[in-house]
Amino acid sequence: MGKLVFVTGGARSGKSTFAEEYVKKVSDSVVYVATAIAFDDEMVHRIAKHREQRPKSWQTIEAYLDIPNKLSLLAPLVKTILLDCITVLINNVMMDIISDWDNITNENIKEIEQVVINEVQSLIDYTKNNDVTMVVVTNETGSGIVPLYHSSRIFRDVSGRANQLLATASNEAYLLVSSLPVKLK
Repeated sequence: MGKLVFVTGGARSGKSTFAEEYVKKVSDSVVYVATAIAFDDEMVHRIAKHREQRPKSWQTIEAYLDIPNKLSLLAPLVKTILLDCITVLINNVMMDIISDWDNITNENIKEIEQVVINEVQSLIDYTKNNDVTMVVVTNETGSGIVPLYHSSRIFRDVSGRANQLLATASNEAYLLVSSLPVKLK
């Protein structure tokens, strides 16, 4: 049975740095699951910065769907996993499903949520069924004001549901506030 560690917080709260330090204490052999897609210059820069921060010895999987199957290809060598991050995964799923942002349908919303919840549950199941430590990073999106745009409210709601599922299933949970970890569980 594996160990699931949930790390959440606001933007630039120190989540990724905390998660990287956490896995370094667990093992020298880490698989880093990067969910980001370099769709503009800012993301290219952010991805490059994250790559520079990571030890060269870490393996990287760039994926936001079907992650457990990709990890299984590396088994049994995979013992420590850092997934950064769930909210970027959700954004990518939304971009895959919604083609007309002005006319988002209830079917679009249901499909987004189902794809995300299925992926999150598969990560939980993978962790529980394997001898691994998986640290999952996500953004806390529910602490601010209600977003103005419908698509932003969908993102917030799906993120909140995914985060609840992960936090409930986790063995440990941390909230980062201005780089300070608050242990929740």
